[in-house]
Amino acid sequence: MQGVSWMKIFFQSKMTSFVFLLSCIGLIHATAVPDLTVSNERYTGKVIGGSSAHPAMWRYQASLQYDNWNSGSFAHICGGSLVSPLYVMTAAHCILDMQVRNYRVVLGDYNLYKYEGTEQSRSVTKIVVHPGWTGDLTIGNDIALLRLASPVYSNGNIALAELPYPEQTLPNGFTCYITGWGLLATGGSTPDILQEAPIPVVEHSVCASPDWWSTAVRKTMVCAGGDGKTSGCQGDSGGPLSCFTDGYWRVHGVVSFGPAADCNTYRKPTVFTRVSSFMNWLYSEMV
Repeated sequence: MQGVSWMKIFFQSKMTSFVFLLSCIGLIHATAVPDLTVSNERYTGKVIGGSSAHPAMWRYQASLQYDNWNSGSFAHICGGSLVSPLYVMTAAHCILDMQVRNYRVVLGDYNLYKYEGTEQSRSVTKIVVHPGWTGDLTIGNDIALLRLASPVYSNGNIALAELPYPEQTLPNGFTCYITGWGLLATGGSTPDILQEAPIPVVEHSVCASPDWWSTAVRKTMVCAGGDGKTSGCQGDSGGPLSCFTDGYWRVHGVVSFGPAADCNTYRKPTVFTRVSSFMNWLYSEMV
C-alpha cells in the first residue's frame, strides 16, 4: 500500500464546498489551549478514533489556511505548530504554491467556525521549504516554516511549542497525542472543534518491516498508530505529534502521510516527519 499526502486528497475533495461555506459565514477566526506541563495521562480522548480536545490544552496548535481564488476567503488546509513568535512549522507538502498572499495562519483556534476572542490571525511573509524536499513523501524532508507578518503574543491561549533534543527518539509504544481538524473518518466530515487522540509510537525497526510500511519510512520519520482504530487523516497534515518528555509537551513530529485508501488501516500507522532530525535546520532558518 502506497503512502499518500492526506492534504492533497483533502484539498481536492473538500476545497470547493468548504470555501463556499466560509463565504456564507464569514472569515474563519482563530481559538485555543491549560498548562502544558502536565502528565499526558491526564487527558483522554481518542482525529479518527479521537474526541474533542480540552479547550485550552494544545496552545501551539495552528491552522494553516489558504485562499484558493484570491477572494479573501480562507479555508483550513493543514495544521502547524508555533515554534517562535514569528514562525510556524508545518509540512512541506502543505505548501500548494509559493505565493505568500494566498496563506494565513491562525493561532489560538478551537472552533474553526466560531469567533471566541482568543484567536490571532497572521498573514505570511516568507515560506521556507526544506531544501531536501522533492515532493516524494518516501524520501522525507517533509517540513517547512512560515514566517508571520508580525509576532504572535501570549494571551493565555497561545504558547510556543517545546521541541525535542537533536536526534531524540522515543521507545516503541510510547503514548503521544495527535491533534487537528482533519476528517473524523475516511471520506467523512470535518469537525468544527479541534480533535485529539492518544496514539502510540511504533519504533522504526517495526514500522519499516515488510508487513508495515517497509521501505516507505526512514529514520528521519516517526510512525504512530497502526491499530486500525486511531490515526490522522486528511486535514491533519502539518500538525503536531505531541509527546510528554522531560517534563514538557514537545512536538516530536509533523504529520506527513498515511495510507491512500483508508486513513486508519491496520499496520499502516500515521507517518510524521521526525522533528529531532531537523533541529539544526530549524534553528538556522529562524533568524
